[in-house]
Amino acid sequence: MLAVKRRTLCLFAFAALAAGPARAENGERQGAEAAYRPTIADPRHAPGAGARICNDEAHHNFHRLDGRFAAFAAVLRADGYRLSRLDAALRPAALRRCDVLVIANALPSDGPWEDYPRPTPPAFTAEEVGTVRRWVAGGGRLLLIADHRPLAGAAASLAEAFGFHFTDGYALALPADAPPGAIVPRMPDLFTADAGALRRHPITDGRLGGPPVTQVATFIGQAFRADPGAQPLLVLPEGFVSLDPARPWAFDAATPRQAVRGWLQGATRKVGRGRVAVFGEAAMFTAQVAANGQKMGLDAPGAEQNVRFLRNVIAWLAAAG
Repeated sequence: MLAVKRRTLCLFAFAALAAGPARAENGERQGAEAAYRPTIADPRHAPGAGARICNDEAHHNFHRLDGRFAAFAAVLRADGYRLSRLDAALRPAALRRCDVLVIANALPSDGPWEDYPRPTPPAFTAEEVGTVRRWVAGGGRLLLIADHRPLAGAAASLAEAFGFHFTDGYALALPADAPPGAIVPRMPDLFTADAGALRRHPITDGRLGGPPVTQVATFIGQAFRADPGAQPLLVLPEGFVSLDPARPWAFDAATPRQAVRGWLQGATRKVGRGRVAVFGEAAMFTAQVAANGQKMGLDAPGAEQNVRFLRNVIAWLAAAG
């Protein structure tokens, strides 16, 4: 059995992507689903009694609480957490008011993604990377999310500080029946516990309360590796490759590729007195709608357990010890 089952929810026309990568990548072809409302029957905390969660919005972030991360915010508020925007540089004074720091799809600028140089410039200064590393080691909690190129490259230096090695490409399963030279991204990818792609962890096995999580859907991201000591959550199987196109989404038969079997799209690590959870795909924690009306994220077909998964990720990060 394959470690990730394939389901064709969205089938992107390759020609359309190649013709307009800047528009697609900078978000004009996808947006937050305004009607999304989570139903949380078993909130973890009374309203406003949970941990203080700061969402980084000082680094040209593609996901912000009042935009593509609105569904993420709605789920966590329904669970009783206190959310705020962090719109300042990552310095000790700013981090002191945070129990959990969320960094989702930071960027070095707001410019067109196809115009970024290669390698992608970092979104964070060396001082900020050092500050966050020390903050986590002292007891802070970090949720770091960085999607496919150029988002992975922009966050690579911060990930390296915690022993995670990002790949600034696109992690895709290439179907065996694909026409020669054709690369047509499909999503979601369904990581299941039965197949071994969704690994046993307090986040997945019910130790945090509620039923176990047995399936998680992602929507095309990057593949990354981790140094020893990390706990894998989402593991890519045979058939996945990381594509490195010259321009965003511009795939063809000559696009460099690397097999990424056994690489990761989700993992955790304890660092000193703190904790880190890292994901190589962001739409899994959102509710978005593509220009053609197809859904991506928490309420997409196949993602029925993503809300529970998100809630458990935050609960694990915020837990004592």
